[in-house]
Amino acid sequence: MGRSRAGVGPLHSKSRKICLTMNPTSLAFALLMFVAGLGIPAIAAMNADVGERLSNPVAAVFLMALVLLIASSALLALKGIPSLEDIQAIPTMRYGAGLLYLLYIVSITIAAPKIGLGNAIFVVLFGQLVAATTIDNFGLLGSDVSPVGLKRILGLVLMAVGIFLAGQGSTASTNS
Repeated sequence: MGRSRAGVGPLHSKSRKICLTMNPTSLAFALLMFVAGLGIPAIAAMNADVGERLSNPVAAVFLMALVLLIASSALLALKGIPSLEDIQAIPTMRYGAGLLYLLYIVSITIAAPKIGLGNAIFVVLFGQLVAATTIDNFGLLGSDVSPVGLKRILGLVLMAVGIFLAGQGSTASTNS
């Protein structure tokens, strides 16, 4: 079940496709990620609302983390618990993902009511595009190197312009 050898794992698979293709597996994963993406603004809106209702965004994050703990524990029970050896083989730095999750959820819980949900999500989306391009270009965090060429830079610029234009209609709530 584990991948304790260096250079082995889902981001190092020889069969991994660098770009989306039209095969059913890739399309299924693309659809899954699209649906997950639909949830990001909902998470932000619901967490921001809980934070506002409690007058404490950190308490809202804590409550949602409890829900996450319970739900992920149930999924883990169904899927099976990894061996202690597999868990110990995980580089300590990889646990930083939990801190990045905390940074995102606390930030969006605080920012969404102040600058508007749309604006907060648009800025997050732009940050994701920049980070994904950087990670792919340099092969950071265990990913394969996927050099950034002119087409990808143009695509990133077009997406950035699109995000900027989409954010022009978003304003922060004046209910506070």
